[in-house]
Amino acid sequence: MARIVMKFGGTSVADLDRIANAAERVRREVEAGNEIIVCVSAMAGVTNQLVGYVDQTSKMYDAREYDTIVSSGEQVTAGLMALRLQAMGISARSWMGWQIPIKTNEVHGKARIEDISTDLIIERFAEGQVAVVAGFQGLSPRNRITTLGRGGSDTTAVALAAAFKADRCDIYTDVDGVYTTDPRIVSKARKIDMITFEEMLEMASQGAKVLQTRSVEVAMNYGVKLQVRSSFEDTPGTMVVDEDEIVEQQVVSGIAYSRDEAKITLVRVNDKPGVAAAIFGPLSDGSINVDMIVQSVSPDGERTDMTFTVSKTDLGRAIEVLESNREKIGYENLLSDDNVVKISVIGVGMRSHAGVAQTMFRTLSEKGINIQVISTSEIKISTLIAEDYTELALRALHTAYGLDAQ
Repeated sequence: MARIVMKFGGTSVADLDRIANAAERVRREVEAGNEIIVCVSAMAGVTNQLVGYVDQTSKMYDAREYDTIVSSGEQVTAGLMALRLQAMGISARSWMGWQIPIKTNEVHGKARIEDISTDLIIERFAEGQVAVVAGFQGLSPRNRITTLGRGGSDTTAVALAAAFKADRCDIYTDVDGVYTTDPRIVSKARKIDMITFEEMLEMASQGAKVLQTRSVEVAMNYGVKLQVRSSFEDTPGTMVVDEDEIVEQQVVSGIAYSRDEAKITLVRVNDKPGVAAAIFGPLSDGSINVDMIVQSVSPDGERTDMTFTVSKTDLGRAIEVLESNREKIGYENLLSDDNVVKISVIGVGMRSHAGVAQTMFRTLSEKGINIQVISTSEIKISTLIAEDYTELALRALHTAYGLDAQ
């Protein structure tokens, strides 16, 4: 007998027929004698609809009420899933985050899980009951509903697997695993059988939407066996594992891209100690995350250009913050561009192989694609290019690194 967390995303529970399909998968695991926790997202499109209601009602909304509203989508799905399982003759009960409880901090909209109580659900396991948990939500220290950020049901599922010491956590979605790149753009993209936590973390953080970044962090930190599977096909998925479980490492495992990028350049900034703090301090205070950063060489030792990226959704606020601090920072002009995309080449094999960056730069050059910004880490190289070249760059790089399916 195994203990398994089964997480179904929005497309997997988009309507009653798909909820029934997901319930059938749960039934198979129950009949195999396993203890099951089902974690569900809101039905496809519901969260966006709820967010729209909030925006239409109040532009300057109370984050606590926002969480109350947007968390309700998962509550509906959990109830429907429990009812469907009961109709199939399976003992099941729905659980909201506050009922378990899943305790979080007080950062509404982006709460972090601090503790999960296991006693009540383990008692129900002894009775043969399936627990259907509403993902994405928790309980603040002040007994208010919190949400974990978009895609937070992945994090709920992995955190449940860690807390309940589950044998594995299966993430069911509308794709049959993690691919070397987006198969909708690159027809020769292929499914990866096994990928390391580090690679998956980079893929997720650089734009791959299969798993939420924080869910991969939790899985890596607690050693949760994670599998990405299709809700609609009975095929093996992609296992996310420790590096030492993969016998032979690919130099490059995948190529991710993010369209949610905007570039800001501060022209002729005072080149003196403290200027970086004057730029990025106010942005941090405004909860605006900065990603890629490049500082040009100062030809006269007095003025330099500073280029960096923020998310497209934060561009307007970032410009406001910088303009309000213009005198303190001391720059002559501010340029912005949201017609950019970040392309990232990822692989743990890069640690021990030279020439990976050269291949990327040469390939893009041969296709006439100009690189605007470059950033690197131990297992990743990212470049910022014009968004118009996204598809061309992905296909060319996928071929250049030998990732095309045979």
